[in-house]
Parts: sequence; C-alpha cells; structure tokens
Amino acid sequence: MRLIRSEQAFTDHSYPSTTAELVAAYGDNEITLPNGTETVGEILDRMGEETYEDSEAVSQALLTGVSHKAIGRRFYSDRDQYSPGEHGPEQVSF
Repeated sequence: MRLIRSEQAFTDHSYPSTTAELVAAYGDNEITLPNGTETVGEILDRMGEETYEDSEAVSQALLTGVSHKAIGRRFYSDRDQYSPGEHGPEQVSF
C-alpha cells in the first residue's frame, strides 16, 4: 500500500485501538516508500505504545514514524554552506 493512502486501510477498524492491536491486525502490511518498503508493524513499533482514536491518528503516526526510506536524497541540501566566520544573511525588518 502507498503511505499516502494508508488512512483508508484503517477506516473499518474498531477504535479506540492500541498500537499492539493495530500491529496484530495490520503489522505485516507493507508500505511502499521511495527507497524501499517498511511494514506497518515496524513503523508503529517505532512510535511506542499509543492509543489511537481514529484512522486519521493512525495515518498521522505512520507519516511521522517512517524511516529515511521515505525521503529522497538523504542529507541533501540545495543551499550552500556558510563560509567559516559567516553567520548567514542579515535579517531584514519590514
């Protein structure tokens, strides 16, 4: 399943529900990420024991808990580093 559509997968579940209950029911489901896959169980376990009130809360936990496999180029920045002794641009007040 795609991460962006994960909320739909949990709508029929009975809430409130704990992390352990969700992992038992959906833990083996794989979520496809740009740089691999992770299971629902791996992601929710990373978030710790919680009680979820609805499918939206589960979806938000999954979005928050994914690993670096969910991002593009790791440690990439399109901004140049400041030179030694520089502290960045001057602040402008409008």
